[in-house]
Amino acid sequence: MSINILAIESSCDDTSAAILQNGRILSNVTASQTVHEKYGGVVPELASRAHMANIVPTVELALKKAGISVDQLSAVAFTRGPGLLGSLIVGVSFAKGLALRLDIPLIEVHHMQAHIHALFIPERKPSFPFLSLTVSGGHTQISIVHGPLDIEIIGRTRDDAAGEAFDKAGKMMQLPYPAGPVIDRLASKGKPIFTFPEPNIPGLDFSFSGLKTAFLRFLQHHVKNNPDFIQENLPDICASIQERIVSILLNKLRLAAVQTGIKEIGIAGGVSGNSRLRTALQEHGQSHNWNVYIPPLEYCTDNAAMIAMCGYFKFKNKQFTNQTVTPEARWIQ
Repeated sequence: MSINILAIESSCDDTSAAILQNGRILSNVTASQTVHEKYGGVVPELASRAHMANIVPTVELALKKAGISVDQLSAVAFTRGPGLLGSLIVGVSFAKGLALRLDIPLIEVHHMQAHIHALFIPERKPSFPFLSLTVSGGHTQISIVHGPLDIEIIGRTRDDAAGEAFDKAGKMMQLPYPAGPVIDRLASKGKPIFTFPEPNIPGLDFSFSGLKTAFLRFLQHHVKNNPDFIQENLPDICASIQERIVSILLNKLRLAAVQTGIKEIGIAGGVSGNSRLRTALQEHGQSHNWNVYIPPLEYCTDNAAMIAMCGYFKFKNKQFTNQTVTPEARWIQ
């Protein structure tokens, strides 16, 4: 008998639904929100309203693309957290209601664990144990993945995340939101000719707050002398700040590989879609004899396919959730 799992992701500003059958993704549909662009960041109230409008048609489309009817579902997996509370409430409430109506299991999923599970979607999968560098707008972590549901965090950011550093740097340069992909695109036309400090943080933890401050002061200093400095040097500035963020990430990942002796290395999360990070990781893999794993771009940003994959492993282990579950905006892993 087939295991058919509907997964729902609504942690931030993307409404996503996916169908998984016996460990294979049949569909992955995402409705993105453009309403936040003019505000330079996600507005939580607007995000939750958009989720309410998007969730039903998104789920219906995912079922249609997969060729699966509602009555064929074996379970409903959903993002419990972390994320924006209003956004999470929409996804959690929908999942609970549908599971109750169909009398099928409900499976809660941790958003950051699910990003790691994106590495299990392609045919080529890492062997256990492996290291995962998980980088997003809200989190930056290095984990040892001992098994599908056995994840040990060995390094994390002490303040800001890598994705936030990209977005805040873009805001300082008056780039549109989200700035990460814009910086990536502009950086491809420039060279990293400007230098920025690397935080002196011991161990495997990260810090990006100091880099953001240094970048702001760099811009202020040059703009004071030349008001057109940013526009005249935009590709090179983008290449330079991107190169520093990437080097911070990979220097810590390289240290983790040395300390653990693990050569199976993967990246996940929204920032793992950055072209320079993907290229630099491949280069590190060749020079350090790593086996490198990078998810396809559609599974890097917030998506329900990764929720479905995590839900599949939990389903097989009978790790079900009862109907009293509530969203966790700050769900500490």
